[in-house]
Amino acid sequence: MLNLAAALQRNAVSQPDKIAMICGEIQITYAQFNAIASQIANGLKANGVQPGDRIALSCPNLPFFPLVYYGIQKAGAVVVPLNVLLREREIQYHLEDSQAKFYFCFEGTAELPMADAGIAAFHKVDGCEQMVVMTANQSQLAYKGVPTLSALMQDQSSSCDCAPRSAEDTAVILYTSGTTGLPKGAELTQSNQYINALAAQNLMQMRGDDIHLVTLPLFHTFGQTVNMNASVSLGCTLVLVPRFDAALVMNLIEQHRVTVFAGVPTMYIGLNHCQADHDISSLRLGVSGGASLPVEVLRTFEARFGVPVLEGYGLSETSPIASFNHLDKPRLPGSVGQPIQGVEIRIVDDTDQPLPQGESGEIIIRGHNVMKGYLNRSEENENALRNGWFHSGDIGRFDEHGNLFIVDRVKDLIIRGGFNVYPREIEEVFMTHPDVAMVAVIGIPCQQYGEEVKAYVVLKEGATATDSELQAWGKTQLAAYKYPRQVEIRQALPMNATGKILKKELKAEVRDATAAV
Repeated sequence: MLNLAAALQRNAVSQPDKIAMICGEIQITYAQFNAIASQIANGLKANGVQPGDRIALSCPNLPFFPLVYYGIQKAGAVVVPLNVLLREREIQYHLEDSQAKFYFCFEGTAELPMADAGIAAFHKVDGCEQMVVMTANQSQLAYKGVPTLSALMQDQSSSCDCAPRSAEDTAVILYTSGTTGLPKGAELTQSNQYINALAAQNLMQMRGDDIHLVTLPLFHTFGQTVNMNASVSLGCTLVLVPRFDAALVMNLIEQHRVTVFAGVPTMYIGLNHCQADHDISSLRLGVSGGASLPVEVLRTFEARFGVPVLEGYGLSETSPIASFNHLDKPRLPGSVGQPIQGVEIRIVDDTDQPLPQGESGEIIIRGHNVMKGYLNRSEENENALRNGWFHSGDIGRFDEHGNLFIVDRVKDLIIRGGFNVYPREIEEVFMTHPDVAMVAVIGIPCQQYGEEVKAYVVLKEGATATDSELQAWGKTQLAAYKYPRQVEIRQALPMNATGKILKKELKAEVRDATAAV
């Protein structure tokens, strides 16, 4: 038997009064955590939910998310976390594609009325039998005609043993972000999730008295495994932050003596530029993933705060951790370290043949972390899971010491006049410019060369560099076929809810503009 919620039950017995979650003024102990999750599990079973049923969950980083997530696990069902920014049409797609039987949705806010969109979508999906809305008002039993979480839990026992699940039973279906097409659901098993959480504990040298600041969205694989599952398994404390704000994060680190912070590169950029003055000496470790961390951002953070940052690499399809830097080994800025224990990584060419050390090619992965497959996508599974290896679509290389470097996404590669141009390399260079806060590089159509290089830049506050000055500077820093012929300065770049820059939106703008000519 293997069930992610078993560790929660153990902690509720061994350390019932230990604080499990903090969110604003709310504090929840492990005993309370387990009791509420048990009531949710019993409520689900009373409503006909069976082990293996899929249950969708739309919720920001509030206590509701872990409570419902572990309640679903206790019932033996499968969690389908949804991005909180999805609109009605998109929610409907996810409910239909996952064949969700039940749907939990937070009520939302005036700026983000999640439940309104969720209810509208729910009523369009015949196969989704029941919906529950999580409301801030715990005495509320209905929300616009839909039962609330309080109603589901009413009169349910606070005791519930975990449903027995096997290692290969699906625990979670994580939808890819859809940056390259319609989202696909990656089926991750109990074993995938459990072993990856243990790997995270080992890599971060986690202790039971660690306090994690959780601002990575819990619907995303990075926050879910590294922050939530690894911490709950060990009995750590989670400080939940619904939305990233650099000054708030620094204040919470000081207030709660946070020891571990995990974030995506845009969060580290925000912290580097934050002028707030707080004592964050309790912080012992930073972890970065989700996208490549520019070397200049890493160096600036470590120099300012005196906290080591470990960068790792992985995908939703790999639970997510596949490769990671290690605290007990020299860290090489720009590298995502070595494959974790039990995981193999190769660099291959277009025919899946291994490439020599130092050459760039596609990253393929096999091991305990690789998903079962994409839900109901047999053709895509055949392509992605060839010969026992998961094909990532990422380009990487190994150095002579076995350190992995992420070069770029296969789909982001720019081919200019027959030369391969990797956007990440250009972005790394531009991040060293004193006026540049953020940059995204894409290829745009060019009649002469096929594709031309364009950089979208966000300046630091008070910076005065112009697009022509940055273009001229880039020319002095990069080979003639690499430097951006176009530089556009913007106030912000499009990002998804996890803080990842959405290059597909920039490319769509270019396509629309080209079509209009």
